Amino acid sequence: MNNIRNFCIIAHIDHGKSTLADRLLELTATVEKRKMKEQVLDTMELERERGITIKLQPVRMNYQGYILNLIDTPGHVDFNYEVSRSLAAVEGAILLVDATQGVQAQTLGNLYMAMEQNLTIIPVLNKIDLPNAQVDQRKQELIKLLGAKPEEIFQVSAKTGQNVDAVIQAVIEKVPPPEVRPGAPLQALIFDSNYDEYKGVIAYVRLMNGQVSTGEKINFLGTDADCEVLETGYFRPQFEKSDELSAGEIGYIVTGLKTIKNCRVGDTITLEKEKAAILPGYKEVKPMVYAGIFPKDGADYPRLRDAIDKLKLNDAALSFEPERIQALGFGFRVGLLGMLHLEIVKERLRREYELDLIVTAPSVANKVFLTKGEERVIKSAQEMPDPTYIEHTEEPWVSVDIITPKEYVGNIMSLAQDRRGEYKNTEYLDTNRVILHYELPLAEVIVDFYDKLKSVSSGYASLNYEFIGYRKAKIVKLDILIAEEPDEALAMLVPQEKAHQEGKRIVEMLKKNLPRKQFVVKIQAAIGGKIVAAERLSALRKDVTAKLYGGDVTRKRKLLEKQKKGKKKMMTRGRVEVPSDVYLKILKK
Repeated sequence: MNNIRNFCIIAHIDHGKSTLADRLLELTATVEKRKMKEQVLDTMELERERGITIKLQPVRMNYQGYILNLIDTPGHVDFNYEVSRSLAAVEGAILLVDATQGVQAQTLGNLYMAMEQNLTIIPVLNKIDLPNAQVDQRKQELIKLLGAKPEEIFQVSAKTGQNVDAVIQAVIEKVPPPEVRPGAPLQALIFDSNYDEYKGVIAYVRLMNGQVSTGEKINFLGTDADCEVLETGYFRPQFEKSDELSAGEIGYIVTGLKTIKNCRVGDTITLEKEKAAILPGYKEVKPMVYAGIFPKDGADYPRLRDAIDKLKLNDAALSFEPERIQALGFGFRVGLLGMLHLEIVKERLRREYELDLIVTAPSVANKVFLTKGEERVIKSAQEMPDPTYIEHTEEPWVSVDIITPKEYVGNIMSLAQDRRGEYKNTEYLDTNRVILHYELPLAEVIVDFYDKLKSVSSGYASLNYEFIGYRKAKIVKLDILIAEEPDEALAMLVPQEKAHQEGKRIVEMLKKNLPRKQFVVKIQAAIGGKIVAAERLSALRKDVTAKLYGGDVTRKRKLLEKQKKGKKKMMTRGRVEVPSDVYLKILKK
């Protein structure tokens, strides 16, 4: 066991985690030179396209007689559940900081999570080869943050490979080998899982104690499911079969399970004959955002159900429950960690399972206290009770850390104020960069706060947020009526003071994006029976007088009057279908 080192790479988004992982794979000759490509561990087409890591990815490397198990993690705040699971499976972490940008909000968020797990931290400054790298300044930031000595901070270029070998040596020397109890029964922590059409559920595990080999009967302690091990092996980074997995190692177990619910991330696997104690798993992830996902074609509902089930295996932060909306039929109310998470889930369902989907307006989970003393959690506008039965409502709040160069502080403060933010305090990282601490309603943060923050700070500011609790707020249901028919998919929960502003935005957007009909379409936003914003989509006009070639003007007028009556009649019967891309435009503000 003394030759095993388990570690992960943590950093803010785009600080070079996947590039450093590439160099480590190259240096340890884990991947052949001819098979080497950029971001080897970003296996998803979507990850390569967007240049971001979405999924944690384990890999086993052999180097100078040592077994190095690396887990590459995502950097975006929406995927920090992936990071927390990786940290529970390792003993050390490389903290990677971009020498051009310095410590960012997610760097701090991930560092605090690693410290909670008592991991050995190896600080590394990356991108030192770039002309705008401020190595000394960034080094001081890390010294101040970690209380480290200057010689303990490694300076590397993951792109050119400069000094990467020193980082590997540091991992071998500083990260402790896994602690195991000789003779203890099998305890394997499931930190991720996947579904294969032929092999069934594949559990990604870290063995804390004991060993497991092919053909043995295992038990999942959390769900009490039993199965036989069909195959065990390592990630190199593809699956590589091995006869058995031993304590301290990271690998995979092919379970053959077709019932997806039996394998849960955070559960403990043990041998059926031994029945060891359950390991402390992961804290239950709390969804931040809820959105409805519906198939465009109602007949695709069973396919969507299977697809979400399989996706849940691979994305433990996803939660879902069935939902029915009159206009859209059967679908699911999906709980997610943020808007990027929603976008990725939608895109994965579309690409990996070839589904055409409609996504409804996202909302946060508000609490409603009824006059008869009952308390309800409301995840969608459709669940909102009649206002006469409501005593008061509460909405979720988050504490937000924003790291920014000081010249953008004014812009950011006015943005936060506009989003109902409460200023807490300012911390100085150095003479030029500050951390602004705010508390904001979650509903104001999730939709486009990050994009707006990037634009007011010329791309320099970074953001991290954490749920802190519920606070009283006047939340109302905003209905959108198209041709005097309420569209359930567009209904949303908004703070009362922003209802007019939000209603105006939606009706104007619908006016721009809805296809015109042969009749005038009324577009209205309403709270209860009160209209707060309205627009009219003018009718397409067919030239009914084109066939006239002369005669009295009354003939022309007669035809136009007839057309007018027809349009009026159509207005009373006409239904307007909202194209699915219009729903998405509204989501993105």
